[in-house]
Amino acid sequence: MIDDAFSAEVRAAVDRLAGVAERTPLQRNARLSALTGADVWVKREDLQVGRSYKIRGAYNTISRLGDAERSAGVVCASAGNHGQGVAYACRALQVHGHVFVPGTTPRQKRERIAALGGDMVQLVVVGDSYDEAAAAAAAHAAGTGATLVPAFDALSTVTGQATVAVEILAQLGCEPDVVVLPVGGGGLLAGCATWLRQHSPRTRLIGVEPAGAANMAAALAAGEPVDLPEMDTFVDGAAVRRAGAVTYPLVRDSGASLVAVPEGQICTEMLELYQADGVIAEPAGALSTAALSGGLVSVAPGQTVVCLLSGGNNDVSRYAEVVERSLVHRGLKHYFLVEFPQEPGALRRFLDEVLGPDDDIVLFEYVKRDNRETGAALTGIELGSADGLPELLARIEASPLKIQHVAPGSTAYRFLV
Repeated sequence: MIDDAFSAEVRAAVDRLAGVAERTPLQRNARLSALTGADVWVKREDLQVGRSYKIRGAYNTISRLGDAERSAGVVCASAGNHGQGVAYACRALQVHGHVFVPGTTPRQKRERIAALGGDMVQLVVVGDSYDEAAAAAAAHAAGTGATLVPAFDALSTVTGQATVAVEILAQLGCEPDVVVLPVGGGGLLAGCATWLRQHSPRTRLIGVEPAGAANMAAALAAGEPVDLPEMDTFVDGAAVRRAGAVTYPLVRDSGASLVAVPEGQICTEMLELYQADGVIAEPAGALSTAALSGGLVSVAPGQTVVCLLSGGNNDVSRYAEVVERSLVHRGLKHYFLVEFPQEPGALRRFLDEVLGPDDDIVLFEYVKRDNRETGAALTGIELGSADGLPELLARIEASPLKIQHVAPGSTAYRFLV
């Protein structure tokens, strides 16, 4: 589609969403501005209906359906946020819908889908990944005649998401130097980048993927969408195995650059957003600001930078894992298997000879009892500073105890931690 026709579709989406989607705030972020030296603004889509930008594409798609299509109902697959957008649209437009989500979708998102959809939506939990939920949704559509509402891979979804860029330009009042957007299946980046290419051509676009699910980068490298052989589903809102057939060429032609952010950095940024900015962000919601705070996006002092905070649907029960991943990422938490002799004073010697003055034991549990003389214990140590690790390892090397460092990514780490 040529740019003029695309722009016309986006403007039509703006009209459809008027009075439905919130015109979310664009707020200057003092923390990120001080950190980077740039003038950093955050588009608060975490305050959107359904707490993410997904309502834009979902409502734009469903509102375009004819009477016969509405009567047949709609269906979608979602990691949670798109499902909330579909649920809200179904209730607002009085269209029956089915929302398929994988078992990994946090309970908070499931409950929000049910609450937003009410009697108009049936929630179906199936499989362990978004792709399994997508296959089930497609099968339902084929068997019932319901209209499939894609989370990202449809032009109506893409143009709906592009309304974010329309608002950014209007609120900022000038062309931003850099816009940083999260990437799951690519609908948001495809829409905003295509719009900005025409209406703010000097703006540099950065798409941010989780390192464990960088499907768009894989597609660009291969020259076509490809399946990721492995995927980390922690960033559930952006854990997509394959880039979209619609979104891929739009992203490819947009000139946008891609970066991948480690999940641990995302967790660190989630905690910073919460503690410093008073913002609750889910993992996918913090992608863009995590890339900026982690130094993965180069910006010059004085530049105007906009980051999209894309989702605020974080289950409070996940914060323990968020803290854990952040500590490990920052080099502050380490695990060891310590073989203790079964004799009085063995633990005291470990504390006196191995631990430093700023180190703290945060986990201690016996894994197994080898025999009467020795017993192995999984020991978690939190350092006062990441710089203290070499000294700790040196003390371990000098200790008569048998101590094995359980490194992140190792087989032992995956089984024990």
